[in-house]
Amino acid sequence: MTRKLLNHLAEGPQTAPPLLLGPSLGTSYALWDEVAPELAATHRVVRWDLPGHGGSAPDLIGPGATVGDLAALVLDLADSLGIDHFAYAGVSLGGAVGLHLAVHHPERVSSLAVICSSAHFNGSKPWEERAELVRREGLAALAESANSRWFTAGFTVPRLIDDHRDADPAAYAACCDALAAFDLRDRLPEISAPTLLIAGRQDPATPPAQLREIADAVASATLVELPGASHLAPAQCPAAVLTALRAHFDGGAKRGMEVRRAVLGDAHVDRAQARQTPFTARFQDFISRYAWGEIWTDPTLSRRERSMITLTALVAHGHYDELAMHVRAARRNGLTPEEIGAVLLQTAVYCGVPAANSAFATAQRVLAEEEGDDGAAG
Repeated sequence: MTRKLLNHLAEGPQTAPPLLLGPSLGTSYALWDEVAPELAATHRVVRWDLPGHGGSAPDLIGPGATVGDLAALVLDLADSLGIDHFAYAGVSLGGAVGLHLAVHHPERVSSLAVICSSAHFNGSKPWEERAELVRREGLAALAESANSRWFTAGFTVPRLIDDHRDADPAAYAACCDALAAFDLRDRLPEISAPTLLIAGRQDPATPPAQLREIADAVASATLVELPGASHLAPAQCPAAVLTALRAHFDGGAKRGMEVRRAVLGDAHVDRAQARQTPFTARFQDFISRYAWGEIWTDPTLSRRERSMITLTALVAHGHYDELAMHVRAARRNGLTPEEIGAVLLQTAVYCGVPAANSAFATAQRVLAEEEGDDGAAG
């Protein structure tokens, strides 16, 4: 029998690094509406709904549920999408799910962002009382006070208030049970994933002190406090949250740019960056993040070996302008002119003599330029 999955929305390129986004209690994945599309420019973003919230079935959890149960549902979703290793960001209860995953499933979490959340939620009694109230009276009364719990005065997001009102009371109460039982303070030092904590300075539910508590315990943690933000910071301060998340999660692009410069040279990369336009920006980011930040940084092959493979592939497809660039890169990666010639000779056998002839002409021109010679292939 196929297990039910959390309702979710996937955005961004399938080939991009996965990023899972978790919601706060009482909201849906609409909490991320102002942030997720921007993150999807560089990530495969998957945002999900809690059981009984948004489009998720209410019977995914029941009374006595734990944050571990919710984390298991998230892993089921990731598995169904073929995602083994992912970055994760979550708000409040969604942040608690992220902490649980980082402690109990560290092999799955590449990096973590915990937003307006905590390693504990002020003891079990308030949540037990709320769960009892919701089971008895439903969510209408709680939805009426959502603005004061979620936002600063004068701010609201009507769709999120509607999500709160429309959530399934039994599933909402089960999520309260999970918050009542959650306390991960003793396990925080075990978290090894790079961790970003984002606190809203005016958050009454999880004030900055609770995020500082996590930051003090996690060795790889960074704490950002947002002035003017209350509990649902991605909805109230999306630009600030987006800036913090991009800086935290886009390390692959930074590493890729370092490798790209080392292999191709500063002059080439600077020219490429100078020619960048809004139309080509995502492609340039893709090159830095995926080609250079993931493939060229893989230690399985040396840079010398990667250069030889790249030269062969470029000859096979007749990309001689790119070949010239990668002949220069091969020299930076330690190949001698004789080794480059041997690679091109190999292409004559498998890619054809005309292709190899053009490749030798291109390579000889580049090598002659490096030597300050004007010679060219005959």
